[in-house]
Amino acid sequence: MTATAPTSPAAGLPQLEDLPDVSGRHVLVRVDFNVPLQDDPAVPGSRRVGDDYRIRTALPTLHWLLDRGAHVTACSHLGRPKGAPDPRLGMDPVRARLEELAPGVQLLENLRFSPGETANDPTFVDELVEGQDAYVNEAFGASHRAHASIVGPPARLPSAAGRQLVREVEVLGHLLGAPERPFVAVLGGAKVADKLGVLEALAAKVDVLCIGGAMAFTFLAATGHDVGDSLVDLDLVESCRRLLASSTEILLPVDVVALESGAAVGAAAGSARDDGGTPSTRVVGQDVPDGWRGLDIGPKTAAAFGDVVSGAATVFWNGPLGVTEDARFVAGTHRVAEAVASSGGFSVVGGGDSVAALRHLGLADRVGFLSTGGGASLELLEKGDLPGLEALRGAPNAPGA
Repeated sequence: MTATAPTSPAAGLPQLEDLPDVSGRHVLVRVDFNVPLQDDPAVPGSRRVGDDYRIRTALPTLHWLLDRGAHVTACSHLGRPKGAPDPRLGMDPVRARLEELAPGVQLLENLRFSPGETANDPTFVDELVEGQDAYVNEAFGASHRAHASIVGPPARLPSAAGRQLVREVEVLGHLLGAPERPFVAVLGGAKVADKLGVLEALAAKVDVLCIGGAMAFTFLAATGHDVGDSLVDLDLVESCRRLLASSTEILLPVDVVALESGAAVGAAAGSARDDGGTPSTRVVGQDVPDGWRGLDIGPKTAAAFGDVVSGAATVFWNGPLGVTEDARFVAGTHRVAEAVASSGGFSVVGGGDSVAALRHLGLADRVGFLSTGGGASLELLEKGDLPGLEALRGAPNAPGA
């Protein structure tokens, strides 16, 4: 990535209208069809798309090209097959759904079946662009990766950003620029190491930063609280302490839903102890007793986060506030989801489990913008640019090229 990112991450991006006439031309579109698959009860032994949201977000771009007579070939990764074919990660279920939504679009096999994709191998780029006349990046959620299908084609073909990618970059770029205030960010997730950079970047921009999820326990440890057997990154305690000393208001959990250590966690774990005794969860304060581990923000914390969100003019939320695959530890995430959806301000939700929670509760249509990329949205907020965006700006048809 260049040392100096553009003032706005959307600046200099070629758009669909910047492509040469696509009628009769072959256009390669990098999409993000990394969608959940599930067993198809109607056809034993087969799988189907469990949630087609990411496919549908690409439809405006695909239809724009088809309507202008282009021969469209889409390509995507699916899961993490580690550079070799995996029958459970083949694109057939996705291909079937795509044919229903955008007839005529061809879909290549899983890009990550080839080690050349993640290695950005020029030979693999040659294979992708062979016979293609233009390229479109409609995979915002993968644009923080310098992979072959993301950064390779724009150096060789007239290229453009897809409609969804442009919208993603414009919305997130607004958060980097001059968002309406108060500006509140809510971040959850498991590991501080994964989000420390974006936490530091957001602390310099927001009015209030709410921190939940497992990573909150490293911050609680930094303030001297006992965290019991909760997940803590001891190497980052001092970094968390420095962040807490900044001038930004940072809210940490004031109560926690904890589970007895050793008790099972997960969708089928239930609410009773493995030995058939009393329920193994309890709500505790900021200090978690030994032999217990915090797995969700408590009701007082959820209410406090919700109150702050409700009074915000701009809200950004990324990451679950608890272990959402276990019903005992989903209440905090759901309470924040409801507050975000009810906020009178402009709300942006950054992909992954946060979007899933809103969709599960039927609240997705009440949010200002749903990002298709959790990791990509965080990296853009942290660094101001992405490898995929930089590659597009270097395309031969890019504005100013």
